[in-house]
Amino acid sequence: MSLNGEWDFEFDDNNVGFKEGWYKGHPFSRKITVPFCYQSKLSGIGDLAFHDIVWYRKAFECPESWNGRRLMLHFGAVDYSAAVWVNGVLVARHEGGHTPFSADIGFALHAGDNVIVVRAEDYSRDVTLPRGKQYWKEKSEIIFYTRTTGIWQSVWLEALPAVSLGRVKFDPDIDRDEIRIQYFIDGLNEVRGKATLLTKITFGDELVAEDEQQLTHASLTRTIALHDYNDHGLGRWWSPERPNLYDVAFTIKVDGEVVDQVASYFGMRKVSVENGRLCLNNRPYYMRLVLDQGYFPDGIMTAPSYEALKRDVELTKAMGFNGTRKHQKIEDPLFLHLCDAMGLLVWGEMANAYAYSEQYVERMTQEWQEAIRRDYNHPSLVVWVPMNESWGVPNILVDAQQQHHAMTLYHLTKSLDASRPVISNDGWEHVKSDLYTVHDYEWRERVLLDRYSTIEGATDAPQKREMHVGGYAYAGEPVLVTEFGGISFQRSEWEGWGYSGANSEEDLEKRLRAVFGALQRSPLVQGFCYTQITDVEQEINGLLTYDRQPKLPLETIRSIVLGQ
Repeated sequence: MSLNGEWDFEFDDNNVGFKEGWYKGHPFSRKITVPFCYQSKLSGIGDLAFHDIVWYRKAFECPESWNGRRLMLHFGAVDYSAAVWVNGVLVARHEGGHTPFSADIGFALHAGDNVIVVRAEDYSRDVTLPRGKQYWKEKSEIIFYTRTTGIWQSVWLEALPAVSLGRVKFDPDIDRDEIRIQYFIDGLNEVRGKATLLTKITFGDELVAEDEQQLTHASLTRTIALHDYNDHGLGRWWSPERPNLYDVAFTIKVDGEVVDQVASYFGMRKVSVENGRLCLNNRPYYMRLVLDQGYFPDGIMTAPSYEALKRDVELTKAMGFNGTRKHQKIEDPLFLHLCDAMGLLVWGEMANAYAYSEQYVERMTQEWQEAIRRDYNHPSLVVWVPMNESWGVPNILVDAQQQHHAMTLYHLTKSLDASRPVISNDGWEHVKSDLYTVHDYEWRERVLLDRYSTIEGATDAPQKREMHVGGYAYAGEPVLVTEFGGISFQRSEWEGWGYSGANSEEDLEKRLRAVFGALQRSPLVQGFCYTQITDVEQEINGLLTYDRQPKLPLETIRSIVLGQ
């Protein structure tokens, strides 16, 4: 049951809500449209001032068909910390502005209407908070944008049986033509009869495999052969060009009676570095990425609709890109689902802090682990980027503690997911990274051609920042320029800036061909990420305007991106 829509709402600028017992019952004076933050127009409020404590309330009634079932309350994301009550009973606390959380609320329910109350607290001026591009000042400027406070992703209820499938982890192995599945079962200790789990894998209309296992433990692992040797497996592997997905149906039975059914999917694909080459499915693969901040004029970090997210994927592919670097944001999982289904690579990047503290380290590592867990199964997600441009570790060049933090994030990520490359600090001041990624906003074609003709030029601090710290050095990793371009061109009423500027459509095309062409002709560069897909607030360096209108014909942009 979706709980998106109108909620009661209140600012708590004086922090009196706890003391006055707002979670028990208190008249709220405003309405808000969830899941949009109060700063956005689509919320119905559109207030850009600081209000770091906000309250929500929503009444709901459980359908009779849910009687006897466990009831889970899910939040996609609440920025930054949240406390949740049902009928005045505290059911959940969570910290982390980009990751989901849930609560079993059955013990707090009663007959008739039930009331959910949420208290969300942001820390707008705390620069040690993992925040991404949300500015700590009221008015956006330079590379920072409007803040998001409170609920900004979907809220919903889910009725579950006593025993259910909590989650799964998919590990595809294209070399052995197998899928390894880890299952995590909830409520198994409540079962008195014989519980079994049936896994049915199909590709299109074809049954590929069935596997049935008796459930004796709350977690188990199965490796299932797919018997897919068509074209040596290439016929069904996942790639942006052929985004093939296997469907999976999970069924839990107790004494032969079906109690839970879940539908899912996975993609068979492999990302690896082989002899200094970045490979997809065992073949060198050139990544043509565009930087995507995931902001929308009326929704800020929340897309106005599913169709809007889908349109962003369509436009990215129409312009010739085969991937996107979601920048400083853990994006709505619906976007990743669309990339899985439509064929678009994704680099998953954490929303960073701006300054360092021990509390920041605790917050950062906890939320990053939650992000990896949430997005692990998406075949479109191919690279992890826990940190960007030394954000959160501004003294990493000389501070051993901050260097250890970057190394910790690298090894923590690898310990949770050994299947994807990890970049310790994208852009510069790397410690250990699986890819050598450079940020370079040089606009002169000849300079770029010369710089990326040799590894000595590519490693010679293009942005006047050291490329490695802590005794690390280039060790043959694949070279990618993961931020470049940033060419501003005004095509709407928005005024702003870019890293360099064009004064006409003809000049924009000329400048784009210069920077793209230089990297495409490099014997070293194995991929790039252009800044950026759309204008965002005062940044007008997008290939599209903020409302997603192309600044050049899409076919012209596509020919540039593809080097035609």
